[in-house]
Amino acid sequence: MTRHEHRMARHQLALRTLEVLNARRMTPHMQRITLKGEQLRGFVSGSPDDHVKLLFPNSQGDLVFPTLGPNGPEFPADAEPSPMRDYTPREHDAERNELVIDFVLHGDGPASTWAEQATPGQRIGVGGPRGSFIVANDFDHYVLIGDETALPAIARRLDEMHAEAHVIALVEIPEKADRLPLGSQSDFDVTWLERDGADASRSELLETALRELPALPGDTFYWIAAESRRARMMRRYLVEERGISKDWVRATGYWKANGSSDDED
Repeated sequence: MTRHEHRMARHQLALRTLEVLNARRMTPHMQRITLKGEQLRGFVSGSPDDHVKLLFPNSQGDLVFPTLGPNGPEFPADAEPSPMRDYTPREHDAERNELVIDFVLHGDGPASTWAEQATPGQRIGVGGPRGSFIVANDFDHYVLIGDETALPAIARRLDEMHAEAHVIALVEIPEKADRLPLGSQSDFDVTWLERDGADASRSELLETALRELPALPGDTFYWIAAESRRARMMRRYLVEERGISKDWVRATGYWKANGSSDDED
């Protein structure tokens, strides 16, 4: 096996209807929803930053699913489509047929609005994941960088990291009360960066913390997820200014600021 070899695993695409088992407020801005259903049989999520497509009830309260056509997902012409958003599978219990999704509550949008009012028995659609990008497990260090939208993926990666790994996490959150208890069998250190009312799209807390991070001995993999422009600029800094190999950096825009035309990396 080549050193630091990432791989991509493809999964059979399925669209499932699941029910809310319970909902729990984790922090002022994080709601945990546990979904359950027999249709979870065969569900696979092979990487901590996998994403599933969640389909929410439309304005009439109906779940309207697409079918896969030659041009991608196609909704019925005579019905209002269900809004769709991408989310990270936080936990999956195959024996109990349960799936945990953590939602950031930001006051608007179909996902946040639905999660805040979710009660047991409500239904939601779940599609995917289509595949899993599996990061090589032989780096000397792993640096995880993200805002609150990345926290579910960061927490899951820490949960699944092997004992020999050394992990540094830089996590930006709205306020101190949004800190979550994190655990790992790896040697890990978490730096919490609180915006305290600052605009999430204009914050530079992560960027400053990254620039102040000293060079680490050996090989380091960097994982970044935040607002699209910010994620791209942090990736550019690592590659162009620090000389980090592009293959050792994975940066994704988890959301876009209003009016932004920036593409995800």
